[in-house]
Parts: sequence; C-alpha cells; structure tokens
Amino acid sequence: RATFERIGITYGVELVEWNHDKDHVHVLFKCTPQIAPAKFINAYKSVSSRLVKKNYPEICQYLLKEAFWTKSYCLISTGGVSIDVIKQYIERQGQK
Repeated sequence: RATFERIGITYGVELVEWNHDKDHVHVLFKCTPQIAPAKFINAYKSVSSRLVKKNYPEICQYLLKEAFWTKSYCLISTGGVSIDVIKQYIERQGQK
C-alpha cells in the first residue's frame, strides 16, 4: 500500500481504497484523464516486485519464472455504481 501511494504521487494517482485476498489485490484510485493507468499499474508492479524480492528473498522459491505479479490486470471505471459501493466491496476482500 505504501509503495502504491508513493508511486502514485509521481503519476498523480490518489489511493482511495486498498485491500487484498490470498492471491490478488483490489485498489480503488483516482486519476485525471491525462494519466495513462496502464503505465502507472506497470510501474507499480515493477517497483513493488523488486521491493518484495529484496525484502523477502525467500519468496523467490515460490515464484513462477521469478515473476511476483502476473502480466495481467483488470481495470474498470466506476461510472456504473457509486464510489461507496466499490469501497465496501474492496473492504470486504479476504473475508469469508
């Protein structure tokens, strides 16, 4: 989360909500139309992967081809529902 916020400053991206489950994260963020979300997400994945491997080298034995993140991601705009509905969904991640 801290890495996301730090990189977000550089890209003009504001973190609104963050949570995770066993094998993925859910992030709600705001950015202006001038920001290319794909570039930001790729930068975040690259930096966070390096930090995790540096700080927790034992994790490398569990990675497939040394990749911490997959190449894929899902990016959805929030026009269809309210921000509060999305925040509640993210807050519930990892709960049974």
